[in-house]
Amino acid sequence: MSSTDSISGSTLATPVRTRVPGFVRVHDRSRPSRVLLAFSALTAAVAVIPLVYLVVRVIGAGPDRVIEVLWRARTLETILTSAAFVFVVTTACLIIGITAAWLITRTNIPLRGLWLVLLALPLAMPSYVAAYAWLAQFPWMSGFAAAALIMILVSFPYVALPTAAAFRLADPGVDEVARSLGRGPFRAFTSATFPQIWPAAAAGGLLVALYTLSEFGVVALMRVDTFTRVIYASYRGSFDRVSAAVLALVLVALAALLVWAERRVRGRQQRWRVAASVQRDHVPMQLRRGTRVTAISGLIALIVLALGVPIVSLIDLMLRSTDLRFDPAELFTATVSSAGVSLLGAIIAVALALPVGILAARYRTRSVRGIETVSYAGHALPGVVVGLSLVFLTLGVLPFAYQTLFTLALAYAVLFLPKSIGATRSATAAVPPVLEDTARTLGRGPVRAWWSTTARLTAPGVLAGGLLVLLTSMKELPATLMLRPTGLDTLATELWSRTEIAAYGPAAPYALALIALAAVPAWLLSRAMGPDARGRRGTPDTVGA
Repeated sequence: MSSTDSISGSTLATPVRTRVPGFVRVHDRSRPSRVLLAFSALTAAVAVIPLVYLVVRVIGAGPDRVIEVLWRARTLETILTSAAFVFVVTTACLIIGITAAWLITRTNIPLRGLWLVLLALPLAMPSYVAAYAWLAQFPWMSGFAAAALIMILVSFPYVALPTAAAFRLADPGVDEVARSLGRGPFRAFTSATFPQIWPAAAAGGLLVALYTLSEFGVVALMRVDTFTRVIYASYRGSFDRVSAAVLALVLVALAALLVWAERRVRGRQQRWRVAASVQRDHVPMQLRRGTRVTAISGLIALIVLALGVPIVSLIDLMLRSTDLRFDPAELFTATVSSAGVSLLGAIIAVALALPVGILAARYRTRSVRGIETVSYAGHALPGVVVGLSLVFLTLGVLPFAYQTLFTLALAYAVLFLPKSIGATRSATAAVPPVLEDTARTLGRGPVRAWWSTTARLTAPGVLAGGLLVLLTSMKELPATLMLRPTGLDTLATELWSRTEIAAYGPAAPYALALIALAAVPAWLLSRAMGPDARGRRGTPDTVGA
């Protein structure tokens, strides 16, 4: 039996007796505590704010109007286009991400640590900046294939990073046992190693799918009628708020379906590492010279397409511009504003995600599954819908919070909460619950037992989830435009205000500054997933929400 399976998953449903002087308490791990459920329900309530706004809009329109919108031919076409778009991008990211992760962790290609950093850097590239940069060099690009290409290039790290960490933490003894039973390298990999890394890859695939489903900038620039573009057109073009609300609810339903599908393919098997520090290193596979050259060439091509082309395009635009006037102080202020409000949003997201992530990792009741699914609702919605819902809430219920820094940070937390939930869930699932049970038997309360065991072991994973929220918040545009306080400009809004009037040259410094700023948390994420992270609890799946 491998170390990953040394503790049975039945621990989750086993009552644990805690001896405390004077009495004996029984902790039933099949039922979560009421306090944890209450805090998780609060998180779900915050995440469901945009959904409440949509439901109010739809109910006010009446059933006949809703049915009329749903039965339109264009609605069916939008559903099929969105589903195909998500399927193509997610499948390609899984193939590219798993292959790249295997190459840099299990083979003898040189500079594997450097490759891991380079594979993380595309996370710093805002999708709308990448699309704008590609269009500047190739104006003929448009349509489904072009949009899918851009999304694949900016999204594959969501799979590659957690899968690379999972490969590092996978027990090589399982593969060796399979080989000793007569299985070839491929069958041994699929039956022994692949099940150990699949939960991380599937979680990363879910994040890619949700990101693609809610993407607006790329599909708008490439003229692909997915849900987000149609919803935005209904809000801003025809002012048909009812149609937009109905379509947004369909979008939420698709997001819930994706969460359910990921939960099914991820499987129920729990794998806890008890003695990671004594695990043997993997022996790299010795690739033949031709195969190694091909692999390195493929990685170089991937990085050039994801990073090289957009960055060179932006620099070219800046150098060729006849009007490159920009205020360095204004650029610095926008950079500080982007970092500050994104950091606040990340802190709120981590605080909201902790109880939900712990519940999802430890319990499998219907209420827990429902809370986790509801908490993912905001990530499937375009920023314009989340922004409008918070405008509606603040103007109607909390007018003092309208256009405040906290409201903008809350929007970031709602939009990107699944990233932090996935990190917390995966980090917690990697820690055996018996550690907390042991602390309880020593007389510690539930909070102290969690803090002294699970909290410390899951801290790197939870922090990585917060970094991912920070990274994506820096790039968020629609919600920022709608909710930012008067006078607050971020790099994203400064970039948008210039590209709206076709001032592509003056916009280039802000785009480059945004990429450079977002590269900091992307680099830190690569460090969390890199060789130095070996043996850290909770790192395999921290990027995959």
